[in-house]
Amino acid sequence: MAQYPPKAYKNLEFLNSPAARHIRILCEYEETRQRFRRHGIKNTLVFFGSARVRTREESEARVAEARAALEADPDDATLLAELQRTEAVARLSPYYDHAVELSRRLTEWSLGRDGKRGYYITSGGGPGIMEAANRGASMVKKGRSVGLGISLPFEPGVNDYATPELSFEFHYFFTRKLWFLYLCKGLVVFPGGFGTMDEMFESLTLVQTGKIHNALPVVLFGREYWDEVLHLDTMVRFGTIAPKDVDLVYRTDSVDDAFEFLTTTLVEQEEAAATRAPG
Repeated sequence: MAQYPPKAYKNLEFLNSPAARHIRILCEYEETRQRFRRHGIKNTLVFFGSARVRTREESEARVAEARAALEADPDDATLLAELQRTEAVARLSPYYDHAVELSRRLTEWSLGRDGKRGYYITSGGGPGIMEAANRGASMVKKGRSVGLGISLPFEPGVNDYATPELSFEFHYFFTRKLWFLYLCKGLVVFPGGFGTMDEMFESLTLVQTGKIHNALPVVLFGREYWDEVLHLDTMVRFGTIAPKDVDLVYRTDSVDDAFEFLTTTLVEQEEAAATRAPG
């Protein structure tokens, strides 16, 4: 009797094995590229920031819940630590609203450009600032946004506000980072932790070293946070970066200011590119 062994490309045991890692990496590159081409995604505006940030209402509810738990057992050190952590995270809740509004305005601006270059809000697809970015874009009629998710044990998947056909789930951080920046024309960094810092500094390194050829506007939103966390002048003083590298980032607390800076810079870059174009 004839045998019908599985074709190699249908052999899940092989495809999930260490030997096929390079094939999985290629899939995360090529499937994403083809989907972007199919949906006309050529230029993105990327939002980075903490996954822990919640809306003001949700933050207040969590703080109230933590306080009630501590009041019921005031000697519990674990409950005290949880209240302190919850109150600390609640301080970030205004940034959720700022991210929603900035994303909404940028999406509205992009869609109203009468056939000129369009820009799509892109986030890491998770909760917090990422959710806020996708949420703002979804508030605009015909607004679409990208969610570049990552498989993590403590995140439930891509948020509901990212456009379904533009939602992805990566296994490898480095392929996800490639797609954060390959089409990126502007970057907004809200307060965040190690992941946000990693993404931000890799982006700045690519700009500093010329791997990103065009100037990339980078907004650090939230001066209270960034002025305390990020001391670039200290790096200049110790000679680890050049004085001009400080100007790679633009700090602000204002949605109006961030919107004006980004849109003005993007239009200037478009005009500069048009003058360099042959013919």
